Amino acid sequence: MPEKIIILDFGSQTTQLIARRVRELNTYCEILPYNKYPQNDGTIKGVILSGSPFSVYDKAAFKTDLSQFIGKLPVLGICYGAQLIAEQSGGSVEPAGSREYGRANFTMCNNEKELLKGISVGSQVWMSHGDTITRIPDNFEIIASTSDVKIAAYKVSEENTYGVQFHPEVFHSADGTHLLDNFLNICGCKKDWSAASFIETTVENLKNQLGDDKVVLGLSGGVDSSVSAVLLNKAIGKNLTCIFVDHGLLRKNEFENVLRDYEILGLNVIGVNAKNRFYSELSGIKDPEKKRKIIGKGFIDVFDEEARKIQNVKWLAQGTIYPDCIESLSITGTTIKSHHNVGGLPEKMNLKLCEPLRLLFKDEVRKVGTQLGMPQHLIKRQPFPGPGLGVRILGDITEEKVRILQDADDIFIRALHEWDLYDSVWQAGVILLPVQSVGVMGDERTYENAVALRAVTSIDAMTADWAHLPYDFLAKVSNDIINKVRGVNRVTYDISSKPPATIEWE
Repeated sequence: MPEKIIILDFGSQTTQLIARRVRELNTYCEILPYNKYPQNDGTIKGVILSGSPFSVYDKAAFKTDLSQFIGKLPVLGICYGAQLIAEQSGGSVEPAGSREYGRANFTMCNNEKELLKGISVGSQVWMSHGDTITRIPDNFEIIASTSDVKIAAYKVSEENTYGVQFHPEVFHSADGTHLLDNFLNICGCKKDWSAASFIETTVENLKNQLGDDKVVLGLSGGVDSSVSAVLLNKAIGKNLTCIFVDHGLLRKNEFENVLRDYEILGLNVIGVNAKNRFYSELSGIKDPEKKRKIIGKGFIDVFDEEARKIQNVKWLAQGTIYPDCIESLSITGTTIKSHHNVGGLPEKMNLKLCEPLRLLFKDEVRKVGTQLGMPQHLIKRQPFPGPGLGVRILGDITEEKVRILQDADDIFIRALHEWDLYDSVWQAGVILLPVQSVGVMGDERTYENAVALRAVTSIDAMTADWAHLPYDFLAKVSNDIINKVRGVNRVTYDISSKPPATIEWE
């Protein structure tokens, strides 16, 4: 088992970001609910306490037994985490005179201390709190201040326990990654966790977990399921069978192209053309949630039918990744949203679940794929929704609408590649709108469909901004779609960010 840092989540919106920063420093870490600190098996090197939407003095505030690790391991409290340590140690936390939010700079920084080593006065940090620590116990020492926050950072004497009232994990904290790196040094971390070490450990674990059992994996053509398949193939070879279902809502020629890629990778893949089945079941359905459920159930049914043809299958493998697990379960244990990879299939099929990537972020999955020697066009594929074009056709779905959208989408995606813009965009696609507009083509009036181009930039899809694509690029794409796609006479560009909008329209 690799050495690790435990991050206890008290409900902060940036807890995942803390984990990403630690992982970027080649150190394995896990996010756990604030009240689920595990028994230390010798692999835990340190603990980080996240921020929280609560005040430490709220009756509903999340609290945990700090004695489980304080004084036993290095501990770093961030914002609420720092206030919780101070308050439970006998200090005082009170409402700030005004909410402290945004950039600040150190006016005092004891850079001789290990946590702030190499960080100087004037370094920019990011504040985001409505409370502040007004008094610390006698055995606490202030190691950093800003003009508005006297106790911006502290250290507990005779312990490797630290607290900071700013957020080192966010981009605006200039030396934030440096601070986290210092903390990992205090923890004695080797910083040897990498894609190569992950592959070696995971393949060995899969061999031990699965033995000679047969495994079935549902492929989507996306990065996560593809990397999972290659990892499993490396571990168990012919005992893995992959099933790729074409629900008729994939991108243009995607079914054939992806099957060709999988053949090159040496995977045992069954391709199932189920277009007509899905088109029939979706006929006349306009409600977005109903469409999603029909597509989801249809996929399960087709997958189930194919999987049952394989003798003695005991395991279902999925391309679940870490954000899927975190987003699907809140820190209180209640479901926030059901993710397409978390739940559903195993219960119906009575198979044991295998998720080799469930502890990785998307960028880490891509690094693993690169290390495995997979083609870059597979690794760099943009995210694509499970229901496919079904959530990009607003209103009811017909085969003709799918044809129109596939043709328009193909022009947009090809152009992004040709203009060397594809890799700078997190996700892109075309939406077929449920409106028709008047146009003039040649000497005739037309009354045809309008489409919207959607392209966003993001790091992990939790937030996203519309991509500022060049005007001449948009003009060329618009012109090509209108001239080459029968049934479209108007093209628009979506300039909404997330939040308040979402990446997909449905």
